[in-house]
Amino acid sequence: MFEFIEVKYKDIVDIPNLSISRGLTVLLGPSGGGKTTILRMLNKMISPTRGRILFDGKDLKQIKSVEHRRNVMMLSQNPAMYEGTIRDNLTIALRFQEKESPGDDELYKILSGVRLHKDLEMPVYQLSGGEKQRLALGRLFLCDPAVYLLDEPSSALDDDTEDAIIKMVSEHMETTRKSVVMITHSKSLAEKYADEIIEISDGKIISRRAVYERNH
Repeated sequence: MFEFIEVKYKDIVDIPNLSISRGLTVLLGPSGGGKTTILRMLNKMISPTRGRILFDGKDLKQIKSVEHRRNVMMLSQNPAMYEGTIRDNLTIALRFQEKESPGDDELYKILSGVRLHKDLEMPVYQLSGGEKQRLALGRLFLCDPAVYLLDEPSSALDDDTEDAIIKMVSEHMETTRKSVVMITHSKSLAEKYADEIIEISDGKIISRRAVYERNH
């Protein structure tokens, strides 16, 4: 899916060779180690200062950024929220893409899937940080990209909700045949749900391994 060839980004990331396969890949490692920088390069938010990144065999430099970001979407730790209601924030990306919004039943189904049991007309400013994070994840599911880039999507959640959300991401990935590259600090969740775990420290790959048994 993704391939790094002699990639460097300033003095933050140095990856001579890395391939990321389809499925659920987890990036583990200490804060400041370069994980978010890697996601941002995969999303074309930033470009390597040296080397190339390929997506399905094509150099990212040859892919239009807007086109790529519709196909490979990123959810940051502090996702953008817009003035208005839950409905507005859930459907805003579809409006940007000039796509038709689904009916209320489908929107409530999305909210239920991310454990956000709120009214669509509720003002978004009334939500907590964890609820906004779940709303943004629902917005991502609604956009239905081929690849999800998730930067600690459960960082503002309690342990039980965190497990439920990552499980839901994993199940969504499997049923829709999507792929996920996700950052988390939870080794236990990585072991439980990942297909592959890549450990990163000081901008370098220190280990990578497939996870052969997952307990869904």
